[in-house]
Amino acid sequence: MSITPESVKQLLSSEDLGDRLRAVNQIRQLEPVVGFELIQSAVTDSNTRVRYSAISQIDTLGGQDLDLSLKILRDRLLNDPEPDVQAAAADCLGALKLGEAFDDLQELYQTTSEWIVRFSIIAALGEMGEPRAFELLKEALSSDNELVQTAAISSLGDLGDTQAVPLLTPYATHPDWQLRYRLVQALSRLGTTDAKSVLGNLANDQVEAVATEAKKALSNN
Repeated sequence: MSITPESVKQLLSSEDLGDRLRAVNQIRQLEPVVGFELIQSAVTDSNTRVRYSAISQIDTLGGQDLDLSLKILRDRLLNDPEPDVQAAAADCLGALKLGEAFDDLQELYQTTSEWIVRFSIIAALGEMGEPRAFELLKEALSSDNELVQTAAISSLGDLGDTQAVPLLTPYATHPDWQLRYRLVQALSRLGTTDAKSVLGNLANDQVEAVATEAKKALSNN
């Protein structure tokens, strides 16, 4: 049976969870303009899995109408009861570079206790390249969650503000090599003399992956 907008719409209105999940997945096979229209009914579904799957597609479908996408994503970011859905909304706001949501992202970061939401917010701020995010990313460097710290390091690199270099330098001796690896990538984007000096030290890192990435960064700079 071929997948059509009509068949997907019928599955989306089914009382059967499996039908609705299948419908959301099938939307990927439709034209984006059609898919975006259909996905809108699924982002407020009663089931968390359906909402998560639907929101996760907004990064690819949302370009059809950025104003409406912003409205949908802000609503789920602030009002969805499920942290995974809130995190997915933050991810999509970053992917679509919807900087208009910065104030909402910052407020939620300060009030949520969910690490996955905080992680997605910090990653999104780097992806959207929002200059106002610098102070929040600086705060996230001190998070007690290493994944949030790592996201902050990457986002500071993406932001490109060289004021980040002295903030990042102490992490060159962090015990987690994956964090040091992300640090190398961030410093390579910042490219200052001090950043290159730290990269020179990391080129001798005891973990080969970190050392190799640092040497590559130095050769490119």
